[in-house]
Amino acid sequence: MPSLDVLQWVVLAVALFLVGFSKTGVSGAGTVGIALFALVLPTRESTGMLLPLLLVGDLAAVVSYRRHADWPRLVRLFPWVAVGVVIGAGVVRQVDDAQMRRLLGTILLVIVAVHLWNRRRAPEDSLANHRPVAALAGVLAGFATMTANAAGPIMSVYLLAAGLPVLGLLGTGAWFFLTVNAFKVPFSVALGLITPSTMVFAALGAPVVLAGAAAGRAVIGRIDRTLFERITLGLTVLAAVRLLL
Repeated sequence: MPSLDVLQWVVLAVALFLVGFSKTGVSGAGTVGIALFALVLPTRESTGMLLPLLLVGDLAAVVSYRRHADWPRLVRLFPWVAVGVVIGAGVVRQVDDAQMRRLLGTILLVIVAVHLWNRRRAPEDSLANHRPVAALAGVLAGFATMTANAAGPIMSVYLLAAGLPVLGLLGTGAWFFLTVNAFKVPFSVALGLITPSTMVFAALGAPVVLAGAAAGRAVIGRIDRTLFERITLGLTVLAAVRLLL
């Protein structure tokens, strides 16, 4: 278990609440939670501490939105995500925290810029509906989730660009992250990111994640798609700037 003061534990609790809230409510909130985690713990260590708790949130999201997934889109993404996870596992062995943060911050800003440009196109010609773009999104999401649990913004922007409704975005994302995070577990164990101490931390933090998930489920019905998109993009940009700085 990490040796932290009271304020640091409070920051971690807020981060875990936001992680749960992002799984069933506004997805961009999870990026803020991950950034708060990185304020208290090193990026590499925080990935192992967070992964079991992300799975708790994923299960809550699947229970809430399991009927709203776009399975054809998920099937197209999964092979490319697996490639990204393998690449990310190799990178974790080679780079330090600062390099990892700068790389992911740059990726997030580029993706937001592409999405904003893409909105000017006709809906039927959305870049998200092109196979090469789906492949790139899958690889980037797999890489980002393996290196820093930061695939949420990438997938949120990709699914927003695809024109999915809010519940479709949440249901597709729920199944996506449950599958991908479970796929990451053996890699994280092999890299020493998941240990007995991280599992103890996960057991203590799970109720906070579930409380956040319950709050997200309660508010999502009151948020329209335009507001949902603006909040998600705004939180993604804030997280990217935080990673770069």
